[in-house]
Amino acid sequence: MSTLLRVRLTVGYAAALVAVATTLLMLGPRVQEHVIGYTSTNLHNLEHGQLATLIGSAFVTENGPIWVWLPGLVCLLALAELRWRSARVLITFAAGHIVATLIVAAGLAAAIKLGWIQISVAHEPDVGISYGAVAVLGALTAAIPSRWRPAWIGWWVSVALLAVCVNADFTSGGHFVALLVGIALSLRLPAVARWTRVHLALFLVGIAFGYLVLVNTELSVVVAPVVGAVGAAAAHRLARPWRAGRALATTAPVTP
Repeated sequence: MSTLLRVRLTVGYAAALVAVATTLLMLGPRVQEHVIGYTSTNLHNLEHGQLATLIGSAFVTENGPIWVWLPGLVCLLALAELRWRSARVLITFAAGHIVATLIVAAGLAAAIKLGWIQISVAHEPDVGISYGAVAVLGALTAAIPSRWRPAWIGWWVSVALLAVCVNADFTSGGHFVALLVGIALSLRLPAVARWTRVHLALFLVGIAFGYLVLVNTELSVVVAPVVGAVGAAAAHRLARPWRAGRALATTAPVTP
């Protein structure tokens, strides 16, 4: 019971997702289509002042059966909640979800005005958990030993950029923004001093889930590990002078 209380946000959110998905499945595809359209954070809804969609869209999903991806999401959120408690995870998830949504909407509005994309894109559905989940993934930077954080950041940023280039859609752009939001928020999170086997298991499943959220095409699956490795190596190399400077500053004698 004490463990469940420590991950109450994860359990509550998962239960809400299951309840909504089950209800929509029972009501049929027509009702499901209507609810997705009403709760979508697409440009049309936001332009008409339906700001409640910024919250409601995080509880409605349309990407396949929920039982396929929910365990991965639960592991990701549970790990973060065990490490940093509910309030910080909630702030990270909400910030990633809302900031990425608004930036994507602004980009779409500009692209439509400039004639780069069709106006019909403004009506495309945009619901789900992915922006918030990717933000939490980015926030896990704080859980990585400081020596390896540049490589971690370089790997995920490279993979997210690859997805943007390959998919060329607003969802991939939102994932990239959400990842950066999570990485930025990780600067305010305490480092992780001790890992248990449970934490490690949650971590492995959670990052696998995050990877599949970002990389969802056959080409990306093949190329992403290589691109990620190059990005990680480059970031690790670029961070060496900074780490050396910090080490020198901490070991330098203090002159009276």
